[in-house]
Amino acid sequence: MKEPTWVLRDVAAAVQQMLLSEHGGLSGIRDEALLDSALFRPQNLFAYRESVSIFDLAASYSYGLALNHPFIDGNKRVALTVSAIFLEINGYSLNATEAEAVITFEHLASGKLTEKQLSAWFHDFTQHS
Repeated sequence: MKEPTWVLRDVAAAVQQMLLSEHGGLSGIRDEALLDSALFRPQNLFAYRESVSIFDLAASYSYGLALNHPFIDGNKRVALTVSAIFLEINGYSLNATEAEAVITFEHLASGKLTEKQLSAWFHDFTQHS
C-alpha cells in the first residue's frame, strides 16, 4: 500500500468547529498533546506495522480521537468525521447510515468495540470511489 494522504491538524480543528456550529457544544481543544497523539496514531501504524489497510488507518484515527478526548466537546463526532474525510481523500466513501454510525461510535467510546472491530466496520460500510 502506498502512503495515504493524512488529515491535517487544522482540518480536525475545523471539523470540530463545524460540527459544534451544527449540533452545539463547547468549542476548543482540551489537550494539544492528546490531539497530536490521536492524529499521529495512523501514521505510526502505517510506518511500523508490516501489513495495514486503509480501514485499519481510519479506525486508528477514530480510536485515537474518540478515546483521547482531545477536544472539549464533540470527540465522537469528530472521530467519525475525520475518519470519513480520511477515507474520502484516499478514494473511499463511507456509506453507513447516521443511526449505524451513532451506535458504532457509542460502542467505541464505551469500550464495547475494539479498534480491530472498528476496522472491520469501516471495511463493511465503505466503497472504493
